[in-house]
This record gives sequence, C-alpha cells and structure tokens, in this order.
Amino acid sequence: MLLYSVLLLVGFLILFKSADQFVIGSIATAKNLNISPMVIGLTVVALGTSAPEIFVAAAASLRGEPELAIGNAIGSNIANLGMVLGVTAILVPLPFRPEVLKNDLPIMIFVTLCAGVTLLDLKLTMIDGVVLLSGLVMFLVRVGIDSKNNEDCAGFDELQEIPDMPMRSAVRNLILSLVFLLLSAELLVFSVVEIAKYMGVSELIIGLTVIAIGTSLPELVVSVTSALKGQTDLAIGNILGSNIFNLLAVLAIPCLLSPVEFDLDLLLRDYGLMLGMTLIVALFAYGIFTKPRIARLEGLLLIFVWFGYLAYLYNST
Repeated sequence: MLLYSVLLLVGFLILFKSADQFVIGSIATAKNLNISPMVIGLTVVALGTSAPEIFVAAAASLRGEPELAIGNAIGSNIANLGMVLGVTAILVPLPFRPEVLKNDLPIMIFVTLCAGVTLLDLKLTMIDGVVLLSGLVMFLVRVGIDSKNNEDCAGFDELQEIPDMPMRSAVRNLILSLVFLLLSAELLVFSVVEIAKYMGVSELIIGLTVIAIGTSLPELVVSVTSALKGQTDLAIGNILGSNIFNLLAVLAIPCLLSPVEFDLDLLLRDYGLMLGMTLIVALFAYGIFTKPRIARLEGLLLIFVWFGYLAYLYNST
C-alpha cells in the first residue's frame, strides 16, 4: 500500500511537470511555424491545461478501466465547483460580469445537461463520444469568433511569457514531455488500480476522489493566484472552461476507447450532484438570492457540500 501511494504521488508530480513542459514545447513549436496566438490559445493551451485529465482518462480506458476515466471527468467538475470555486471565493469574492452571465455560464449549464443526456441510458458509446467531441469543436469555434471580435483578449497575453527557442529544441521538448505524460498517466492509473484493490473499493470511487482532487489542483492554483491578483474574471473563466472541457473532451475518451455500461449510482449520485452544484452556482451568479457574485458565505456552502459528498463516498465504501 505504501509503495503504491508513493508511486501515485510520483505519478502526479511527473504528470503536472510534463504537462507544463508540453504547453511550453507546443507553444514554442507553434510560434516557430508562425501560427497565430489565437489559434495557439484555443488549441494548445486548452489542451495543456486539461492534459492531466485527458491522459489519465486515456490511460485508464486503454487499461480497461473506463469507470476511472468517467469518475475523473465528473469528479474533477465537482472538485472545481466545490474545492476550487469555494476556496477562491473565500479568499476573494468573485463577481460575475454580464458577459459571463450571458454567454459562458449558460454554455456550462447546457453542456452539463447534454452530458446528462448521454448518461441517461447508463452506458457510454461511440456515438456519445462523437456527440461530445462535436460539442467541443462548436465550443472552440464559438470562442474563436468571440476572440476575433474582442481585440482585448487577455488570455493570450500569457503566451508572451513563453520563451522563444529554436525549432529543434522546441520539438525535442514537445516529444519528451509527451512521452513523460504518457508514462506518468500509466503509472498513475496502475497505482490507483492497485490501491483500489487493496482497499476493496471501485476504481470509480478513486477516480471521483483522489484522481479528481489531484487533477483539479492546477485549476486551484491558477484560480487562487488570479483572484489574489485581482483578475477575478480569469479565475472564473478558468473554472467554467475547465468544466466544459472535462465534459466535452475528457468524458468523450472512454466513449471512444472503451465504451462502458455503469451503475445507476453514477447517474443519480455523482452526475446528480455535479448538476445540482452547477445550478447552485448559477443561482448565486445570477443574484437570485443576493448580488450576482460568489462571496465568502457562498464559498463556504460550496465547500461544505463538497466535503459532505466526500464523507458520503467514504462511508458508503
């Protein structure tokens, strides 16, 4: 048990480090090919920030553990809404701009409902994967159109922080980071499966808890750092975008690589909570009860709900 726990920690560390290098190598390569910053931001950066979830889902599906991949996608969204959004709001109250209320939040709610439709028959198939990926393409196209209409797109300013490097170095960095991403994801899934066997719990529960929390840590760091710097829009956008990407990209992976049937618990308990927390956030954001923001009290409520969910999973195993 101790050995597998150490391997799990090592897998997480390598996964996050290689994901960072993957982004750096990808952006440097794209710059050398004269690809526009907007295209880089919408593809490379989006992929890089979700690389931990994507590669873990792929490794789990290829190993015949698709429930781990599903748990990772849904559990990460629950952790983003409870842990990430809750902690960030406690530190810095998060107001919602009218543009977010009009565009981004409705999209997250719609995507969450669409994901529920794919889960209604208690199985994920190739068709479900195609539908989810089609939604991802439409989402990226929509973001691209909005970015063209908005010249003051702060999200691409971060691209300037990536140092220039020769093409050979950029490609080498890209290939090596990709190899380590694959290896670390495989190590992570192997450790999780062995720990689950030792503890007598399902891979789904591990995916909903340990893996979900671990792969949500980058979002936590980005959101808290952004909010403390006064960039609350970036903090909110990071959480909303991550949840959309998890459902459209990460959840599509087990559909395509390892179609699976699952228990009703996943639909009622796990997806139900994710949908419920999404609607709670929407109520706060639209100011149904208070001002259109998530302040400290709302943040405490989200964390309380998330902790209650974890306690329920622990007691039910």
